[in-house]
Amino acid sequence: MHGQAPSAEDIERLARAALARIPEPFASHLADVVLIVEDFADDETLDAMGIEDPFDLTGLYHGRPIGEKSSFDSGALPDRIHLYRRAILDEWAATGVSLEALVSHIVVHEVGHHFGLSDDDMHALEDSAE
Repeated sequence: MHGQAPSAEDIERLARAALARIPEPFASHLADVVLIVEDFADDETLDAMGIEDPFDLTGLYHGRPIGEKSSFDSGALPDRIHLYRRAILDEWAATGVSLEALVSHIVVHEVGHHFGLSDDDMHALEDSAE
């Protein structure tokens, strides 16, 4: 007998724990980032990114990188990290990586976009958040 697949709440709990492990100076800039867990990205998002298979997108950062913000941005939507539960579960099943490690990797990658970091910078951030 198999257990139930992790819920959106389970994914969100793991993602919040991953955010809590991100070190300063990054952590203090993440207080206002909204975390959203959905089963899949919507068609508009997939089309905009040129992605045909919704299982190919596990997470997405929406917002302006921190270095591009200004005090004139009032009224803008808050920055958001979207996590796509079904795509995450599919990757989890395919890779054998722990769900906690996978969600942490995705969150750190999306946070990296928030700060405009390169992939190398993101790997260093991820290593420091473990």
